[in-house]
Amino acid sequence: MATPTVVLLPVWGAGHLMPMLEAGKRLLAASGGRALSVTVLVMRPPTEQQASEVEGHVRRAEEEAAAASLDVRFHRLPAVEPPTDHEGPVEFVSRVVELHVPHVRAAVSGLPSVAALVLDLFCTPLIDVARELVVPAYVYFTCNAAALSFFLRLPALLEEVAGEFEEMKGAADIPGLPPVPPLCLPTPVMERATPECAWYAYHGRRFADADGIIVNTAAELERGALSAIAGGRCTRGAPAPALYPVGPVISFPPPAEPPHDCVRWLEAQPPASVVFLCFGSGGFFTAAQAHEVARGLERSGHRFLWVLRGPPAAAGSRQPTDADLAELLPEGFLERTRGRGLVWPTAAPQKEILARAAVGGFVTHCGWNSILESLWCGVPMAPWPLYAEQHLNAFALVAAAGAAVAMEVDRRRGNFVEAAELERAVRALMGGGEEGRRARERAAEMKAACRSAVEDGGSSAAALKRLSSDILLCRQLPSSSLGTAS
Repeated sequence: MATPTVVLLPVWGAGHLMPMLEAGKRLLAASGGRALSVTVLVMRPPTEQQASEVEGHVRRAEEEAAAASLDVRFHRLPAVEPPTDHEGPVEFVSRVVELHVPHVRAAVSGLPSVAALVLDLFCTPLIDVARELVVPAYVYFTCNAAALSFFLRLPALLEEVAGEFEEMKGAADIPGLPPVPPLCLPTPVMERATPECAWYAYHGRRFADADGIIVNTAAELERGALSAIAGGRCTRGAPAPALYPVGPVISFPPPAEPPHDCVRWLEAQPPASVVFLCFGSGGFFTAAQAHEVARGLERSGHRFLWVLRGPPAAAGSRQPTDADLAELLPEGFLERTRGRGLVWPTAAPQKEILARAAVGGFVTHCGWNSILESLWCGVPMAPWPLYAEQHLNAFALVAAAGAAVAMEVDRRRGNFVEAAELERAVRALMGGGEEGRRARERAAEMKAACRSAVEDGGSSAAALKRLSSDILLCRQLPSSSLGTAS
């Protein structure tokens, strides 16, 4: 008899694909390694560069699974013709997923024994396919519980607030969080009439239809938000799907040999002396913003490692380019800061950098994976959100978690930060003041919580075992009992 397989359907972005693959491997380990297998359905990304990156990730995952004797298989779905009339990334990804519905149905139908379908947060149209095939459907939520609370709350919030969120009086009520200023809400909902906002609300409604939601967080990190969701406060009192906080789900590839140039530079710096600035796979700066950053860093007097990316090369592209430092930086900046600063003009190994003892603070775009990596290493942050749900992440990081110092980001000017404000935030983060001290203490506490959660007997390890048991239990139930959220 075929081993029951858990089918994973990630979208192609590295911040979605890699955590889901790692979660799949951990699920196998939690099930004892032989009770379940994993089948990953791979959607072909819309660009050749993205397709090449995904193939690289898949090849490495295949090699790692084989080396660990894990039953992980990859099924590449047929390509689809992506839409060209979309207004934003959420609409684009969601519509591409819709185009994959028949291919996913065919792929899942062709497997001999399917235990569950685990869907990326943007793949909720596939919940209907799971119902058709009488297979339990779980959402893998790559963001934090604060963002999940917002998604689940959004459909009702849209009914309660008459105009644009930016114009609302008072704060937004997101259960499990302190009152949220309107300008801290996610980018896709800031213009209500757009497809971006409509798709966010659609996914928020569909999450409630899942049999369970797997969240890349730990119970100890977000007790308030997780409790609010489980108590039905985000879903108008209706029972929420089962929650499985299994994080932090972070994969750690072996360090590069020889060490990366950034890592070698850090090894020569004193402990906790360097502020690290990095803005994810989609973050870039214009010359005007880069000049402000340069002036702020120079005036701060602190050592720094700055990963600087340039604007996209083509109109309509969202992919940053390698930075032309001569064009982006003020004249003489590199010479004046030589010895205490390094500007790196292309991608850098963020996880390796954060793990270095020399790094004492992190100026981050607040992607959730980056926040988790920083907390795992006990590095306090200064948030500089740019897009997606990052403004909400930044708010929660300061107001709820306390592991960051606040930094004023002018959202109305394209998330612009003045030199003086960056200087102030860096001094607060790296200096001896009360704000920085509190952030360092909370980051250290959360480092310990992250690591204990994933150890045997920890809260996230227990959640994974519970998920494995629930999936196996569902296989023993009559098919008529499936098809409604648990």
